[in-house]
Amino acid sequence: MTGTTMISSTPLAGGLVALPGVYRPQADTHLLAEALAQEDLGPARTVLEIGTGTGAVALHAARSGAAVTAVDVSWPAVASARVNALLRRLPLRVLHGDFAARTAGRRFDLVVANPPYVPAPGASLPTRGPQRAWDAGPDGRAVIDRICATAPALLRPGGVLLMVHSGLCGAGTTVDRLLAAGLSARVTARASVPWGPVLRSRRAWLERQGLVAEAEEREELVVVRAHKA
Repeated sequence: MTGTTMISSTPLAGGLVALPGVYRPQADTHLLAEALAQEDLGPARTVLEIGTGTGAVALHAARSGAAVTAVDVSWPAVASARVNALLRRLPLRVLHGDFAARTAGRRFDLVVANPPYVPAPGASLPTRGPQRAWDAGPDGRAVIDRICATAPALLRPGGVLLMVHSGLCGAGTTVDRLLAAGLSARVTARASVPWGPVLRSRRAWLERQGLVAEAEEREELVVVRAHKA
């Protein structure tokens, strides 16, 4: 499926604990969960979620019986995901820190990621606060590009990467970089959603950068699926 679609009600865990500053499930979370639901999940599968937030997508995978590891750079997010797993009595390994460092030497059947992807005026990434969940440098690709580069080392043969991000970041660029890394890759889902408060607050800057058109009010979300032969 490559056309723009409506986001359906893929069941994510409801009533999630989210400590202050932790990214709550939104349209991109649901789109990623829908993509994950199309994959082969079960007790024999290993899953990594990069940037877990409340753990919503990781818990969705854990309910299938898969062995799931979730990583986040935010301590409040790690705490939130651990609490949510305990409340649901689901086995979920939640690690704090950089995803590449915390998973060095490990490979997974599925890697899912909802990385920071909002273009931001500052060249450096924030080191604290809720902005860590969305600010990703002037082109929004600071974390996306790292995932593209490290995906081959994270995936087992036959493994799949699912990554959601804004069309503002260039879906074609993501596909090209994954292809250059030796994976097959394509956009498998798109959705159009209203701008949220972060984009609205940056409208003038985004227009000056040529990233959006004047009076634009909707954002395209994409899911890129990459496969390792």
